[in-house]
Amino acid sequence: MVTGIADRLVSWLSRNDRRGQAMVEYALIMVLVVIVVLVILIIMGNTVKNMFCNVTGSLGSP
Repeated sequence: MVTGIADRLVSWLSRNDRRGQAMVEYALIMVLVVIVVLVILIIMGNTVKNMFCNVTGSLGSP
């Protein structure tokens, strides 16, 4: 079953039309965007956490 799916995927990706190429390009762009967002979240994560803690501390806990 897995071999059949892999064969279909390979034949689908090896077609000679431009749709496959465009789809691969869009996928690469999406991967790049996800990587950039993750890096920004990793870098800014503690800053956002500290701001949230400051705001909740200023409001007081119920």
